[in-house]
Amino acid sequence: MAPLAVPLEASCSVEAAGEILPVDVAAAKAIAAARPVVEVERVALLEARGRIAARPVGSPMRLPPFDNSAMDGYAVRRADLSGDGPWRLPVQGLVKAGDAASAPEGKCAVRIFTGAPVPEGFDAVVMQERCEVRGGGVVIGCMPRPGENVRRAGEDVGSGSRLVDSGDVLTPQRLALLAGAGIAEVEVYRKVRVSVVSTGNELREPGETLAPGQIYNSNRTFLRSSLASLPWVEALDFGIVADNREALLQTFAEAVDRSDVIVTTGGVSAGEEDHVAAVLRDSGAELEVLKVAMRPGKPLKVGLIGGALVAALPGNPNAALVTFRQIALPAIRTAGGLRQVRPEWQAARSGFAYGKLLGRTEFVPVRIVSQDADGLPVLEMLGRGSSASLSALAFADGIAILPPDVEAVEPGTPLRFESIR
Repeated sequence: MAPLAVPLEASCSVEAAGEILPVDVAAAKAIAAARPVVEVERVALLEARGRIAARPVGSPMRLPPFDNSAMDGYAVRRADLSGDGPWRLPVQGLVKAGDAASAPEGKCAVRIFTGAPVPEGFDAVVMQERCEVRGGGVVIGCMPRPGENVRRAGEDVGSGSRLVDSGDVLTPQRLALLAGAGIAEVEVYRKVRVSVVSTGNELREPGETLAPGQIYNSNRTFLRSSLASLPWVEALDFGIVADNREALLQTFAEAVDRSDVIVTTGGVSAGEEDHVAAVLRDSGAELEVLKVAMRPGKPLKVGLIGGALVAALPGNPNAALVTFRQIALPAIRTAGGLRQVRPEWQAARSGFAYGKLLGRTEFVPVRIVSQDADGLPVLEMLGRGSSASLSALAFADGIAILPPDVEAVEPGTPLRFESIR
């Protein structure tokens, strides 16, 4: 396949965007650059777990569809319990779940079981533990409340009520709701095609023999595993590509033809052997992000190449994880059609002391070690923020954000963190 054509204005586009962006601005630019998929497919509910709803879905029926009993007991008409109790009523009929209920005439009770339809006109169910059976009748000692132990038709979901919205992740709970309304299929967006490219002459795959100066490729495993946890993503793996201009041009050309999003690791710094940014430029990329005021992950590159979003991440493992989760993943979620794309932050408190530079956002691996008096997690910092630390990531419960206006973190400092478990 021939390399992508190189527009004359491409280098100007890249070189002009060299400012260092705040993290929130860089994330917003990545989200804005993402092109949501528009193709839709219809799938059966049992095949739809984790997919993204492409259309709002309304309920074709009420839930529950009829008044039904919440208990095993006796259905009664409260009007039949006149005067002072206890009251003795003859038992006429028995209704089980799945039966059609008919309403007997005259003062009486109906034996009923959980989930069974309540006969018309009966307005309460007395649980069997509060009843005494005597010779074909039942004795009720306490007046039931109106509607006691009766699940009313439509009290959970009304006919026409919205069950899911476009952009909702179809969780097992949401799929159960659709199934309960009798819906067998749902329209979802097609899967986002995400290509993974590892760059670096020093990389080898686990199981291969390392020569001097070589390391194992951990980022590929991290990215592939992360993408595999997203049922709405189809991952394409381009393996390890050497630090070679022609090889990278060829890889990017093929990835653009096959992908909605391209995620690369390595080769994004300013060194002579860091070729990714230059090759993206030569391939006609329009990069919106070149540098971010964050640690780790400053030399992140994000933009468009052909019709695909490209997120070129640093090669150090901690930096790759942080930039993927904070910048690339929200953009990938946007491409997938999700409504909620930003990280979900949880409140916590610091259990450590740490000094940082003003003006730079830092992300550090943390572990929950206790709770404070308010029930907030207390966090311990792992790895001292090293961008190459694998063990810190492996043992971390989450990533804490240290804002740019903070110069020092002390024990008890309020923090926010994102779970990575």
